[in-house]
Amino acid sequence: MEPQSQNLKTAPFLTLGRFHISEDYGFLLPNPLMPLLNCQFLTGYREWRLAHLVLSFITMGYVWQDGETQPKEILPRNLALPFVEVSKNLGLPPILVHSDLVLANWATRNPGGPLEIRNLDTIFSFPGGESLRGFILVTVLVEKAAVPGIKALVQAVNAILQPSPDSLLQALQRLRVSIQDITGALGQMHDYVNPDVFYSVIRIFLSGWKDNPALPVGLVYEGVSEEPLSYSGGSAAQSTILHAFDEFLGVRHSKESADFLHRMRDYMPPSHRAFVEEIRGAPSLRTHVLSSGNGQLLTAYNQCVESLAALRTYHLALVTKYLTTAASKAKARRTSHLPRPPQALEERGTGGSAVVSFLKSVRDKTLEALLHPSG
Repeated sequence: MEPQSQNLKTAPFLTLGRFHISEDYGFLLPNPLMPLLNCQFLTGYREWRLAHLVLSFITMGYVWQDGETQPKEILPRNLALPFVEVSKNLGLPPILVHSDLVLANWATRNPGGPLEIRNLDTIFSFPGGESLRGFILVTVLVEKAAVPGIKALVQAVNAILQPSPDSLLQALQRLRVSIQDITGALGQMHDYVNPDVFYSVIRIFLSGWKDNPALPVGLVYEGVSEEPLSYSGGSAAQSTILHAFDEFLGVRHSKESADFLHRMRDYMPPSHRAFVEEIRGAPSLRTHVLSSGNGQLLTAYNQCVESLAALRTYHLALVTKYLTTAASKAKARRTSHLPRPPQALEERGTGGSAVVSFLKSVRDKTLEALLHPSG
């Protein structure tokens, strides 16, 4: 019996606190509202990007959880303050952008496997099931298909500076193939994304609060600004790819289209935006090709322009299917298992543009960049 009494002496007194049990609330968690998220433990660029991804998905889900007829008009301070802090650190706006939805939102199921849809997954998601997964991951594959084209831009700019006609010709040929591969990757949308689900379910969660009648004055970020702030929703125009290709090839868009595209650059990571500006400031490819008198270079340049116009024509057809046709079908449906589709952006893209007329304009202006041999 002696050992037992010794054990009793050394055993700590029984207290509720040791078990996270409250004296006042018992097993209830007292004041369960989370404290303000603290950004001080974020280390390095990758963690800040991941934080922006997390906060942007929570924000979009919160604002649009009840659909476009009852959007939240105030973002609570415990979300608004850390989101704005992370955004300022990264030089990004406090809203979901392309660099969140796509660029930072993918993972491989088998790290040693190929970069294909079946071996990819999203990190965060909204309602939309397999169609949302397909929409994001097909866009990831589009970005991946652009990699040889991005490298070709660097090779070409350096080839003009050297100058090296052979290296420039090779770069232009690589750029053309990359643009064609982008078009091929984009075609997988048909296989993985249901137009009705995209139009009626997914689109609202990509929508912003600028040029959007559902939130005409914007969104109040509590603790940040008493006045509502306006930001555009996620848009393919926020991808750096075509901005860089346009600048390199010397494509000049109409004032209205150019204004929208330049505004979308504010939604890119600053380093990506700086890359576009670097390409813009490089020696003119068009001038170099024309002054060289090199027929092979001129042909290769024109093939790049034609491929870029074809990509934009294909994108236009996709938007027609997933927006215009889907809108008509949604109107015709009397009953459906799908929610009532958002009406506010019926003829506009999630970035707020009049999307069909915009895409026609940028496609037509691309074709205008074709060079004609002098003499």
